[in-house]
Amino acid sequence: MLLPVASLPSKYGIGAFSKEAYEFIDTLKEAGQHYWQILPLGPTSYGDSPYQSFSAFAGNPYFIDLDKLVEEGLLTKEECDSADFGSNPRDIDYGKIYFNRFPLLRKAYERWLKDGHTAAEAREKLWSETVEYCFYMAVKNQNKGRSWTEWNEDIRLQKREAMERLQYELADEAGFYAFLQMKFEEQWSALKSYANEKGIRIIGDIPIYVALDSADTWYHPELFQFDENREPVAVAGCPPDGFSATGQLWGNPLYQWEYHGKTGYQWWMRRMEYSFRMYDVVRVDHFRGFDEYYSIPAGSENAIHGTWEKGPGIEIFQKMQEKFGKLDIIAEDLGFLTPSVLKLVKDTGFPGMKVLEFAFDSREESDYLPHNYTTNCVVYTGTHDNNTIRGWYEEMDEADRQLSIDYMNNAHTPEDEI
Repeated sequence: MLLPVASLPSKYGIGAFSKEAYEFIDTLKEAGQHYWQILPLGPTSYGDSPYQSFSAFAGNPYFIDLDKLVEEGLLTKEECDSADFGSNPRDIDYGKIYFNRFPLLRKAYERWLKDGHTAAEAREKLWSETVEYCFYMAVKNQNKGRSWTEWNEDIRLQKREAMERLQYELADEAGFYAFLQMKFEEQWSALKSYANEKGIRIIGDIPIYVALDSADTWYHPELFQFDENREPVAVAGCPPDGFSATGQLWGNPLYQWEYHGKTGYQWWMRRMEYSFRMYDVVRVDHFRGFDEYYSIPAGSENAIHGTWEKGPGIEIFQKMQEKFGKLDIIAEDLGFLTPSVLKLVKDTGFPGMKVLEFAFDSREESDYLPHNYTTNCVVYTGTHDNNTIRGWYEEMDEADRQLSIDYMNNAHTPEDEI
Protein backbone atom coordinates (compact mmCIF):
# COMPACT_ATOMS: atom_id res chain seq x y z
CA MET A 1 0.00 0.00 0.00
CA LEU A 2 1.45 3.33 -1.11
CA LEU A 3 0.30 6.19 1.11
CA PRO A 4 2.40 9.31 1.79
CA VAL A 5 2.53 10.33 5.44
CA ALA A 6 1.30 13.78 4.36
CA SER A 7 -1.91 12.20 3.02
CA LEU A 8 -3.01 10.71 6.34
CA PRO A 9 -6.10 12.37 7.88
CA SER A 10 -5.26 15.21 10.25
CA LYS A 11 -6.96 18.12 11.97
CA TYR A 12 -3.69 20.04 11.70
CA GLY A 13 -3.58 20.42 7.92
CA ILE A 14 -1.16 17.62 7.00
CA GLY A 15 -0.68 13.96 7.90
CA ALA A 16 1.76 13.24 10.72
CA PHE A 17 3.06 10.53 13.05
CA SER A 18 -0.25 10.77 14.90
CA LYS A 19 -2.94 8.34 16.07
CA GLU A 20 -4.23 8.29 12.49
CA ALA A 21 -0.91 6.77 11.39
CA TYR A 22 -1.18 4.07 14.05
CA GLU A 23 -4.79 3.41 13.02
CA PHE A 24 -3.69 3.05 9.40
CA ILE A 25 -1.14 0.42 10.45
CA ASP A 26 -3.92 -1.41 12.30
CA THR A 27 -6.01 -1.31 9.12
CA LEU A 28 -3.14 -2.77 7.09
CA LYS A 29 -2.75 -5.54 9.64
CA GLU A 30 -6.46 -6.36 9.59
CA ALA A 31 -6.41 -6.43 5.78
CA GLY A 32 -3.57 -8.95 5.73
CA GLN A 33 -1.07 -6.50 4.28
CA HIS A 34 2.66 -6.58 5.01
CA TYR A 35 4.07 -3.37 3.50
CA TRP A 36 3.44 0.35 3.80
CA GLN A 37 5.26 2.40 1.17
CA ILE A 38 5.74 6.11 1.75
CA LEU A 39 7.35 9.00 -0.11
CA PRO A 40 10.63 10.63 1.01
CA LEU A 41 10.44 11.98 4.57
CA GLY A 42 12.92 14.83 4.14
CA PRO A 43 12.12 18.51 4.86
CA THR A 44 10.52 19.94 1.75
CA SER A 45 11.68 23.15 0.11
CA TYR A 46 9.72 25.88 -1.67
CA GLY A 47 8.01 23.62 -4.21
CA ASP A 48 6.72 21.37 -1.40
CA SER A 49 7.98 18.28 -3.23
CA PRO A 50 9.41 15.45 -1.12
CA TYR A 51 11.89 14.89 -3.95
CA GLN A 52 13.49 18.31 -3.38
CA SER A 53 14.73 18.42 0.19
CA PHE A 54 17.05 20.64 2.22
CA SER A 55 18.91 17.50 3.32
CA ALA A 56 19.20 13.80 2.55
CA PHE A 57 19.76 13.21 6.27
CA ALA A 58 16.85 15.03 7.93
CA GLY A 59 13.12 14.66 8.52
CA ASN A 60 10.19 16.93 7.73
CA PRO A 61 9.07 18.89 10.85
CA TYR A 62 5.54 18.96 9.42
CA PHE A 63 5.22 15.28 10.35
CA ILE A 64 5.82 15.86 14.07
CA ASP A 65 2.60 15.02 15.91
CA LEU A 66 1.45 18.14 17.76
CA ASP A 67 -0.80 16.12 20.06
CA LYS A 68 2.24 14.28 21.40
CA LEU A 69 3.85 17.63 22.17
CA VAL A 70 0.66 18.52 24.05
CA GLU A 71 0.96 15.27 26.03
CA GLU A 72 4.54 16.19 26.90
CA GLY A 73 3.44 19.59 28.19
CA LEU A 74 5.29 21.48 25.45
CA LEU A 75 2.12 22.84 23.82
CA THR A 76 -1.49 23.31 24.86
CA LYS A 77 -4.51 21.94 23.05
CA GLU A 78 -5.89 25.47 22.77
CA GLU A 79 -2.73 26.68 21.02
CA CYS A 80 -2.93 23.89 18.47
CA ASP A 81 -6.68 24.18 17.88
CA SER A 82 -6.52 27.95 17.37
CA ALA A 83 -3.88 27.78 14.62
CA ASP A 84 -5.11 28.13 11.04
CA PHE A 85 -3.81 25.21 8.99
CA GLY A 86 -6.36 25.56 6.20
CA SER A 87 -10.06 24.77 5.96
CA ASN A 88 -10.15 22.08 3.25
CA PRO A 89 -9.30 18.64 4.68
CA ARG A 90 -8.75 17.28 1.15
CA ASP A 91 -5.94 19.72 0.34
CA ILE A 92 -2.69 20.66 2.07
CA ASP A 93 -2.23 24.42 2.38
CA TYR A 94 1.56 24.48 2.67
CA GLY A 95 1.63 28.25 3.04
CA LYS A 96 -0.61 28.25 6.10
CA ILE A 97 1.19 25.26 7.57
CA TYR A 98 4.57 26.97 7.20
CA PHE A 99 3.44 30.24 8.77
CA ASN A 100 1.43 28.67 11.61
CA ARG A 101 3.17 25.41 12.49
CA PHE A 102 6.68 26.78 13.02
CA PRO A 103 5.58 29.34 15.65
CA LEU A 104 4.01 26.46 17.60
CA LEU A 105 7.15 24.37 17.28
CA ARG A 106 9.25 27.29 18.52
CA LYS A 107 7.02 27.56 21.59
CA ALA A 108 7.56 23.86 22.21
CA TYR A 109 11.32 24.32 21.91
CA GLU A 110 11.36 27.26 24.34
CA ARG A 111 9.38 25.28 26.92
CA TRP A 112 11.66 22.28 26.43
CA LEU A 113 14.65 24.51 27.22
CA LYS A 114 12.89 25.89 30.31
CA ASP A 115 12.45 22.30 31.50
CA GLY A 116 16.23 22.15 31.86
CA HIS A 117 17.22 20.68 28.51
CA THR A 118 19.89 22.06 26.18
CA ALA A 119 20.43 22.24 22.45
CA ALA A 120 23.58 20.16 22.89
CA GLU A 121 21.42 17.38 24.32
CA ALA A 122 19.40 17.30 21.10
CA ARG A 123 22.46 17.46 18.84
CA GLU A 124 24.10 14.52 20.60
CA LYS A 125 21.25 12.28 19.44
CA LEU A 126 21.62 13.20 15.76
CA TRP A 127 23.79 12.08 12.88
CA SER A 128 26.59 14.48 11.99
CA GLU A 129 24.95 15.16 8.62
CA THR A 130 21.69 15.98 10.40
CA VAL A 131 23.55 18.46 12.60
CA GLU A 132 24.92 20.01 9.40
CA TYR A 133 21.34 20.44 8.20
CA CYS A 134 20.38 22.18 11.45
CA PHE A 135 23.16 24.74 11.07
CA TYR A 136 22.36 25.14 7.37
CA MET A 137 18.76 26.04 8.18
CA ALA A 138 19.90 28.52 10.83
CA VAL A 139 22.16 30.30 8.33
CA LYS A 140 19.46 30.07 5.68
CA ASN A 141 16.94 31.78 7.96
CA GLN A 142 19.44 34.53 8.71
CA ASN A 143 19.69 35.02 4.93
CA LYS A 144 15.89 35.36 4.55
CA GLY A 145 15.45 31.84 3.20
CA ARG A 146 17.80 32.24 0.26
CA SER A 147 19.85 29.31 -1.02
CA TRP A 148 23.52 29.14 -0.03
CA THR A 149 24.40 29.97 -3.65
CA GLU A 150 23.17 33.53 -2.93
CA TRP A 151 24.94 34.06 0.40
CA ASN A 152 27.94 36.30 0.99
CA GLU A 153 31.11 34.75 -0.35
CA ASP A 154 32.77 34.14 3.02
CA ILE A 155 29.75 32.13 4.16
CA ARG A 156 29.07 30.51 0.81
CA LEU A 157 32.66 29.26 0.67
CA GLN A 158 32.64 28.37 4.40
CA LYS A 159 35.62 30.48 5.34
CA ARG A 160 36.79 29.56 8.82
CA GLU A 161 36.35 32.92 10.54
CA ALA A 162 32.83 33.39 9.17
CA MET A 163 31.81 29.85 10.13
CA GLU A 164 33.09 30.20 13.70
CA ARG A 165 31.25 33.50 14.10
CA LEU A 166 27.98 32.09 12.78
CA GLN A 167 28.18 28.94 14.88
CA TYR A 168 28.32 31.19 17.94
CA GLU A 169 25.68 33.67 16.76
CA LEU A 170 23.22 31.05 15.52
CA ALA A 171 23.66 28.42 18.23
CA ASP A 172 20.10 28.83 19.50
CA GLU A 173 18.53 28.79 16.03
CA ALA A 174 20.50 25.68 15.08
CA GLY A 175 19.43 24.22 18.42
CA PHE A 176 15.79 24.75 17.47
CA TYR A 177 16.26 22.65 14.35
CA ALA A 178 18.14 20.01 16.35
CA PHE A 179 15.15 19.85 18.71
CA LEU A 180 12.82 19.35 15.74
CA GLN A 181 14.99 16.56 14.36
CA MET A 182 15.16 14.89 17.74
CA LYS A 183 11.36 14.94 18.05
CA PHE A 184 10.96 13.77 14.46
CA GLU A 185 13.25 10.79 15.07
CA GLU A 186 11.63 9.91 18.39
CA GLN A 187 8.15 9.87 16.89
CA TRP A 188 9.11 8.13 13.65
CA SER A 189 11.07 5.45 15.52
CA ALA A 190 8.05 4.73 17.73
CA LEU A 191 5.71 4.54 14.73
CA LYS A 192 8.05 2.28 12.74
CA SER A 193 8.52 -0.02 15.74
CA TYR A 194 4.74 -0.28 16.08
CA ALA A 195 4.43 -1.15 12.38
CA ASN A 196 7.13 -3.81 12.62
CA GLU A 197 5.45 -5.33 15.69
CA LYS A 198 2.27 -5.63 13.62
CA GLY A 199 4.17 -7.38 10.82
CA ILE A 200 4.21 -4.29 8.59
CA ARG A 201 7.47 -3.34 6.90
CA ILE A 202 8.08 0.24 5.80
CA ILE A 203 9.20 0.86 2.21
CA GLY A 204 11.01 4.18 2.05
CA ASP A 205 11.90 6.19 -1.03
CA ILE A 206 15.10 8.09 -1.77
CA PRO A 207 15.70 10.33 -4.78
CA ILE A 208 18.98 9.64 -6.56
CA TYR A 209 19.79 13.37 -6.60
CA VAL A 210 19.84 15.99 -3.87
CA ALA A 211 18.65 19.58 -4.21
CA LEU A 212 21.06 22.41 -5.01
CA ASP A 213 19.55 24.33 -2.09
CA SER A 214 20.64 21.81 0.54
CA ALA A 215 23.06 21.20 3.37
CA ASP A 216 24.49 18.31 1.34
CA THR A 217 25.79 20.55 -1.44
CA TRP A 218 26.87 23.44 0.81
CA TYR A 219 28.88 21.29 3.18
CA HIS A 220 30.23 18.84 0.60
CA PRO A 221 30.77 20.66 -2.71
CA GLU A 222 33.53 18.22 -3.66
CA LEU A 223 30.87 15.55 -4.18
CA PHE A 224 29.24 17.46 -7.04
CA GLN A 225 30.06 18.82 -10.47
CA PHE A 226 30.80 22.39 -9.38
CA ASP A 227 33.36 24.84 -10.74
CA GLU A 228 35.91 26.74 -8.63
CA ASN A 229 33.17 29.19 -7.58
CA ARG A 230 30.95 26.30 -6.45
CA GLU A 231 28.48 26.84 -9.23
CA PRO A 232 27.04 23.84 -11.12
CA VAL A 233 28.80 22.89 -14.33
CA ALA A 234 25.95 20.63 -15.41
CA VAL A 235 22.55 19.63 -14.00
CA ALA A 236 20.21 16.66 -14.12
CA GLY A 237 17.19 16.00 -16.28
CA CYS A 238 15.77 13.79 -19.03
CA PRO A 239 16.11 14.10 -22.81
CA PRO A 240 13.28 14.98 -25.21
CA ASP A 241 10.81 12.17 -25.89
CA GLY A 242 7.31 11.57 -27.18
CA PHE A 243 5.84 13.35 -24.17
CA SER A 244 8.07 16.44 -24.20
CA ALA A 245 9.82 17.97 -27.20
CA THR A 246 12.26 19.84 -24.97
CA GLY A 247 12.81 17.15 -22.33
CA GLN A 248 12.82 17.65 -18.57
CA LEU A 249 15.16 20.11 -16.86
CA TRP A 250 15.26 19.04 -13.21
CA GLY A 251 18.15 21.29 -12.24
CA ASN A 252 19.68 19.06 -9.56
CA PRO A 253 23.47 19.14 -9.32
CA LEU A 254 25.18 16.06 -10.72
CA TYR A 255 27.56 13.88 -8.75
CA GLN A 256 31.30 13.92 -9.22
CA TRP A 257 31.34 10.14 -9.54
CA GLU A 258 35.11 9.88 -9.95
CA TYR A 259 35.60 11.54 -6.56
CA HIS A 260 32.94 9.34 -4.96
CA GLY A 261 34.75 6.29 -6.29
CA LYS A 262 38.07 7.41 -4.80
CA THR A 263 36.45 7.63 -1.36
CA GLY A 264 34.88 4.20 -1.67
CA TYR A 265 31.51 5.92 -2.12
CA GLN A 266 31.66 6.93 1.53
CA TRP A 267 28.86 9.53 1.27
CA TRP A 268 26.57 7.00 -0.36
CA MET A 269 27.44 4.44 2.31
CA ARG A 270 26.35 6.95 4.93
CA ARG A 271 23.20 7.75 3.00
CA MET A 272 22.21 4.10 2.69
CA GLU A 273 23.02 3.43 6.33
CA TYR A 274 20.80 6.35 7.33
CA SER A 275 18.05 5.19 4.97
CA PHE A 276 17.99 1.64 6.32
CA ARG A 277 17.87 3.03 9.82
CA MET A 278 14.70 4.84 8.78
CA TYR A 279 13.11 2.15 6.59
CA ASP A 280 12.97 -1.63 6.18
CA VAL A 281 13.06 -1.54 2.38
CA VAL A 282 14.34 1.31 0.19
CA ARG A 283 13.06 2.24 -3.26
CA VAL A 284 15.76 4.09 -5.19
CA ASP A 285 14.26 6.63 -7.57
CA HIS A 286 15.68 7.03 -11.11
CA PHE A 287 17.84 3.92 -10.75
CA ARG A 288 18.99 4.17 -14.34
CA GLY A 289 21.10 7.17 -13.31
CA PHE A 290 23.62 4.80 -11.74
CA ASP A 291 24.26 3.30 -15.18
CA GLU A 292 23.99 6.44 -17.30
CA TYR A 293 22.85 9.91 -16.32
CA TYR A 294 21.65 12.75 -18.51
CA SER A 295 23.92 15.79 -18.19
CA ILE A 296 22.60 19.21 -19.22
CA PRO A 297 24.93 22.24 -19.36
CA ALA A 298 24.18 24.59 -16.46
CA GLY A 299 22.20 27.63 -17.53
CA SER A 300 20.31 25.79 -20.27
CA GLU A 301 16.69 26.78 -20.80
CA ASN A 302 15.65 23.21 -21.58
CA ALA A 303 17.06 19.68 -21.83
CA ILE A 304 17.61 19.54 -25.59
CA HIS A 305 21.41 19.81 -25.55
CA GLY A 306 22.18 17.30 -22.83
CA THR A 307 24.35 14.21 -23.21
CA TRP A 308 24.38 10.76 -21.64
CA GLU A 309 27.34 10.16 -19.33
CA LYS A 310 28.46 6.99 -17.57
CA GLY A 311 27.57 6.52 -13.92
CA PRO A 312 29.33 4.32 -11.36
CA GLY A 313 27.58 1.16 -12.52
CA ILE A 314 27.78 -2.04 -10.50
CA GLU A 315 30.81 -0.90 -8.48
CA ILE A 316 28.83 1.26 -6.05
CA PHE A 317 26.46 -1.62 -5.25
CA GLN A 318 29.34 -4.03 -4.82
CA LYS A 319 30.75 -1.62 -2.22
CA MET A 320 27.35 -1.51 -0.50
CA GLN A 321 27.18 -5.29 -0.39
CA GLU A 322 30.70 -5.50 1.05
CA LYS A 323 29.72 -3.08 3.81
CA PHE A 324 26.13 -4.04 4.58
CA GLY A 325 25.52 -7.46 3.07
CA LYS A 326 22.25 -8.00 1.22
CA LEU A 327 20.09 -4.88 1.09
CA ASP A 328 16.35 -4.80 0.44
CA ILE A 329 16.35 -2.28 -2.41
CA ILE A 330 13.70 -1.77 -5.08
CA ALA A 331 15.13 -0.35 -8.30
CA GLU A 332 12.83 2.22 -9.93
CA ASP A 333 13.52 1.19 -13.52
CA LEU A 334 10.55 2.75 -15.30
CA GLY A 335 10.72 4.64 -18.57
CA PHE A 336 13.22 4.32 -21.41
CA LEU A 337 15.69 1.56 -20.56
CA THR A 338 18.78 0.53 -22.50
CA PRO A 339 20.31 -2.97 -22.41
CA SER A 340 23.04 -1.69 -20.08
CA VAL A 341 20.45 -0.39 -17.59
CA LEU A 342 18.61 -3.71 -17.66
CA LYS A 343 21.92 -5.51 -17.14
CA LEU A 344 22.74 -3.34 -14.11
CA VAL A 345 19.38 -4.10 -12.50
CA LYS A 346 19.89 -7.80 -13.18
CA ASP A 347 23.47 -7.81 -11.89
CA THR A 348 22.47 -6.14 -8.62
CA GLY A 349 19.75 -8.70 -8.03
CA PHE A 350 17.37 -5.92 -6.99
CA PRO A 351 13.73 -6.26 -8.07
CA GLY A 352 12.56 -3.73 -10.63
CA MET A 353 9.11 -2.16 -10.90
CA LYS A 354 6.03 -2.81 -13.02
CA VAL A 355 3.01 -0.50 -13.16
CA LEU A 356 -0.38 -1.91 -14.16
CA GLU A 357 -1.71 1.49 -15.23
CA PHE A 358 0.91 1.48 -17.99
CA ALA A 359 -0.22 -1.92 -19.27
CA PHE A 360 -3.51 -1.43 -21.06
CA ASP A 361 -2.81 0.45 -24.28
CA SER A 362 -5.13 -0.69 -27.08
CA ARG A 363 -2.74 0.73 -29.68
CA GLU A 364 0.18 -1.59 -28.97
CA GLU A 365 1.45 -4.49 -26.88
CA SER A 366 2.87 -3.36 -23.53
CA ASP A 367 5.78 -4.72 -21.52
CA TYR A 368 3.72 -3.90 -18.44
CA LEU A 369 1.07 -6.54 -19.17
CA PRO A 370 1.47 -9.19 -16.45
CA HIS A 371 2.26 -12.05 -18.84
CA ASN A 372 5.42 -10.14 -19.83
CA TYR A 373 6.73 -9.76 -16.26
CA THR A 374 10.01 -11.19 -15.07
CA THR A 375 9.88 -12.96 -11.72
CA ASN A 376 12.09 -10.50 -9.82
CA CYS A 377 9.86 -7.43 -9.79
CA VAL A 378 7.45 -5.46 -7.61
CA VAL A 379 4.07 -4.76 -9.21
CA TYR A 380 2.17 -1.53 -8.51
CA THR A 381 -1.28 -0.54 -9.69
CA GLY A 382 0.25 2.95 -9.85
CA THR A 383 2.88 5.12 -8.20
CA HIS A 384 2.79 8.66 -6.81
CA ASP A 385 3.09 9.87 -10.42
CA ASN A 386 -0.15 8.11 -11.43
CA ASN A 387 -3.85 8.53 -10.87
CA THR A 388 -5.59 6.38 -8.27
CA ILE A 389 -6.77 3.05 -9.69
CA ARG A 390 -10.38 4.24 -9.57
CA GLY A 391 -9.56 7.58 -11.19
CA TRP A 392 -7.47 5.82 -13.82
CA TYR A 393 -10.30 3.45 -14.70
CA GLU A 394 -12.91 6.20 -14.87
CA GLU A 395 -10.79 8.46 -17.07
CA MET A 396 -9.20 5.95 -19.45
CA ASP A 397 -10.05 5.67 -23.14
CA GLU A 398 -12.97 3.34 -23.86
CA ALA A 399 -10.85 0.99 -25.98
CA ASP A 400 -8.22 0.79 -23.24
CA ARG A 401 -10.89 0.17 -20.62
CA GLN A 402 -12.34 -2.68 -22.68
CA LEU A 403 -8.87 -4.15 -23.10
CA SER A 404 -8.38 -4.16 -19.34
CA ILE A 405 -11.76 -5.84 -18.81
CA ASP A 406 -11.09 -8.49 -21.45
CA TYR A 407 -7.58 -9.14 -20.16
CA MET A 408 -8.75 -9.66 -16.61
CA ASN A 409 -11.67 -11.85 -17.74
CA ASN A 410 -14.22 -9.45 -16.34
CA ALA A 411 -16.43 -9.38 -19.42
CA HIS A 412 -19.51 -10.32 -17.37
CA THR A 413 -18.82 -8.20 -14.31
CA PRO A 414 -21.48 -5.50 -13.83
CA GLU A 415 -20.19 -2.00 -14.48
CA ASP A 416 -20.91 -0.85 -10.92
CA GLU A 417 -18.78 -3.68 -9.51
CA ILE A 418 -15.67 -3.13 -11.64
